[in-house]
Amino acid sequence: MKEENNWLLLKREFGRFLKFERGLSDNSIEAYLNDVSKLEVYSEENKLTLQQITSKDIQRFLIWINGFGISPFTQSRLLSGLKTFYNFLLLEYDWENNPVELIQAPRIARKIPSVLNIQEIDQLINAIDLSTPEGMRNKTILEVLYGCGLRVSELVGLKLSNLYLDVEFIKVEGKGNKERLIPIGSQAIKYLKIYINEVRPHIKVKSGQEDFVFLNKRGAALSRVMVFIVIKELATKIGLQKNISPHTFRHSFASHLVEGGADLRAVQDMLGHESITTTEIYTHIDRDYLQSVITQYHPRS
Repeated sequence: MKEENNWLLLKREFGRFLKFERGLSDNSIEAYLNDVSKLEVYSEENKLTLQQITSKDIQRFLIWINGFGISPFTQSRLLSGLKTFYNFLLLEYDWENNPVELIQAPRIARKIPSVLNIQEIDQLINAIDLSTPEGMRNKTILEVLYGCGLRVSELVGLKLSNLYLDVEFIKVEGKGNKERLIPIGSQAIKYLKIYINEVRPHIKVKSGQEDFVFLNKRGAALSRVMVFIVIKELATKIGLQKNISPHTFRHSFASHLVEGGADLRAVQDMLGHESITTTEIYTHIDRDYLQSVITQYHPRS
């Protein structure tokens, strides 16, 4: 088998493995295949076959990748993708050579996400013009983003059939097509009902879009980009200096829960984090907040 066909075949089978064995989303599968393709390009440039690649070659490959200005986080994720690829080769093809097994990922500084305080969230929501149908929709969007801690993809994919407002829960489809139930507060419920009962009936909904909660003027499901634009325009309107996005509301949701004493495992479940380590970042935000309180108010600070 020619080497180029070997790469092509293995990538195709790897994609199927990720889809059917691991149950990953199309976006995640594409990212994994891109990782393998980068190694393929490097191997071709250095006249290496897949079977010839050693740990030394992987180290040189990472140095080569670093030359393109790729961040340590991206390098770490790339290495994780290659480890998954070689584990697939070991499992499916009894591959004997695993050159990534002992390679250490670059050390990554943990980034504390930016959050909004309650006053800033209120300012953003109060800046919305409620005299228009889009204004009521946008207010509902912010109430749901902040009230449930959704990812923007979960928000735009939210279905009417997955709203259980009578028992104060909604069902969303998160990463890897994994579904989870999230409690929803009274404020978000209030505006969802107003939007669904008073605004949405006046929109001519496109065929196939009937079950989506949030629609644009043309009756189609709202796009991720549109949600970003709405939030950026509101930030400009109130003169907010922070660089915010829909994800900022998710961070704020989690941070405010932790500040209020919420159980970290409960927050993990609501956010849909696979690992508690990901959720623990919000305890760092909480400590920073407490430190700022001491600095501001303690007479000895």
